[in-house]
Amino acid sequence: MENAKITLRSIVLDCPDPWALAGFYSALLGWDRHCEDPEWVSVGRMGTLPFLLFQEVEDYRPPVWPEQPGQQQKSIHLDFAVRDLAAAVALAERLGARKAPVQYDSGWTVMFDPAGHPFCLNQL
Repeated sequence: MENAKITLRSIVLDCPDPWALAGFYSALLGWDRHCEDPEWVSVGRMGTLPFLLFQEVEDYRPPVWPEQPGQQQKSIHLDFAVRDLAAAVALAERLGARKAPVQYDSGWTVMFDPAGHPFCLNQL
């Protein structure tokens, strides 16, 4: 049996405007934006894996959250650990995110990025 080493390289998010969404996550996380192609852009720290990759998808539809039968479902969401939950929520909102109308726990805040992907901010 071959000894295969598998490393997570990137997490790809489909969206209508990869440059705009990359700008949002770059500002939110303090990561660098790397231009690769007009249809996709990566955000991360040079030489560090994994990174986020934003890919243009024609006719993109954001997921519905909380999930509803017959509606576009999320297939993945990102969780970010934060030291100051209120400050992280405020930053995300200033950058164009919005708070989800349904919240389940006081230690987590569910947000939607500018393309409608759900992500969570979690108090450390």
